[in-house]
Amino acid sequence: MFVRSATLVDFRSWQQLSVDLRPGATVFVGPNGHGKTNILEALGYIATLSSHRVSGDAPLIRTGAERALVRATVVNDGRELTVDVEINDGRANRARINTSPARRPRDVLGILNTVLFAPEDLSMVRGDPSDRRRYLDELIVARSPRMAAVRADYDRVLRQRSALLKTGGGALRRGSSSTDGANALATLEVWDAQLAAFGAEIIGHRIRAVRDVGPYVAASYGSIAPSSRPARIDYRCSIGESMPPEILDTTRAEEPDDIEVLEAAFLQQLSVVRSREIDRGVTLVGPHRDDLDLTLGTDPAKGFASHGESWSFALSLRLGSFELLRGEGSDPVLLLDDVFAELDRARRTALAGVAVTAEQVLVTAAVAEDVPPELAARRLDVRAHDTEQARASELTEFDDTSVDVGVPIHTGDDTAEGGER
Repeated sequence: MFVRSATLVDFRSWQQLSVDLRPGATVFVGPNGHGKTNILEALGYIATLSSHRVSGDAPLIRTGAERALVRATVVNDGRELTVDVEINDGRANRARINTSPARRPRDVLGILNTVLFAPEDLSMVRGDPSDRRRYLDELIVARSPRMAAVRADYDRVLRQRSALLKTGGGALRRGSSSTDGANALATLEVWDAQLAAFGAEIIGHRIRAVRDVGPYVAASYGSIAPSSRPARIDYRCSIGESMPPEILDTTRAEEPDDIEVLEAAFLQQLSVVRSREIDRGVTLVGPHRDDLDLTLGTDPAKGFASHGESWSFALSLRLGSFELLRGEGSDPVLLLDDVFAELDRARRTALAGVAVTAEQVLVTAAVAEDVPPELAARRLDVRAHDTEQARASELTEFDDTSVDVGVPIHTGDDTAEGGER
């Protein structure tokens, strides 16, 4: 799989960018704040419908514009598809596949798969559980795009159920002794059933992902940091006390009825915590409360890993995803955002060794010398300067073996959250 061409319109700092790409390595070089990261962010957005830098879409739209457009032409096993995603401020986003409108933006998921490694990935090791849940959910959607719809349904039911717990606490406490209490309990049971059904699917796919990617993560960590302790990942499940412990055993073969077992365990755990949920007005169990345990030897990586070990673990998680996805289909496009400057020589060498085997790898760097020579096959320079009207950026080929990358590109000042690299 590779991206043949990419177009950005009013995305972050780019008023308009059109660039032809090719298999192999391409390096975008430019000072921090000139917009090179935005190119990788845009491709990652097409693959996941989210940004690795900010939680919402509004910062992705260029200052002064009403919408942004990201387009990519993707070649996979000889088949070529063009995907357009229109990002709107205050309105629903829209998508097109080969100029035909998609029913929903998430219908484009699976056309482009990417694995992106960025400085923000350190939060997977040192940050909150939500960062690790996001890692898992990106992986399960890459493996099974329909899981994006399951996640959306789960989030919808979770909001409705949590709203009932928060606003209907009095009625729920009265229970069947009053009409409003009986109605509230009946509604809660409806939400319980839906939450368990959608949640069990998410948990089941996450457990499967951990089981399948775990050996790749461990092997990657061993090659990156051979003198460190062995790395391991395990799924920590908030409904664990109500389900058979063997479900979480990463060495166990998956059984056909695992999802049904998880759904029953979910319902059981909801009944266990019901009184506490009513008192607190929140949903206390489910995939939104789960975590991915990262361990080095017998110690949790968070709080015990050194800075170098934390970087190695974060890199291993991404390389593990890359190896798993390439083993199940076409190589995902590897996106390396300004990471070589953060790595020592051994880690640079390990990352470069995997990157050169990818069908396509796109790299950003502030200094060209930070990039290992084996990845410097093609270089595009990104520069920006201020004019009276706005900021203007230019994308130019470094050598004389260029393909057309268009004319100099004029952009507005980027004041969006997250800034630029």
